[in-house]
Amino acid sequence: MADQLARATGRRKRSVAQVRLMDGEPGFELNGKKLEEYFPTMAMRVRVLEPLRAVELEGRYAIRARLSGGGTTGQIDALRLGIARALEKIDPELREVLKKGGFLTRDARRVEPKKYGLRKARRAPQYTKR
Repeated sequence: MADQLARATGRRKRSVAQVRLMDGEPGFELNGKKLEEYFPTMAMRVRVLEPLRAVELEGRYAIRARLSGGGTTGQIDALRLGIARALEKIDPELREVLKKGGFLTRDARRVEPKKYGLRKARRAPQYTKR
């Protein structure tokens, strides 16, 4: 078993990613699956790897994460935030680079609750003249 270096949590919308950065065989294990299995498109994988690329540490750590809730976009951004926070714990000098890239900022936007009398949060029922 590899030594755990840092542990961090990332959140976005309803998604939560509990991330562990470890020494050992570089790669990802997301809910027991490889990165390519969990996020099939290249665009998704590129977004996840952005914080590692920003600090030039891609392929350096074994990353294990438990992802839950939300959809793929929320999980991608939650994982990204979790990785950035874990990198910052390992080396506080990386904070400036990660902060400039916007990787340490939590996106606080949520889905607006539906209001009664409306079809969605703001969408009114269709008006019929006759």
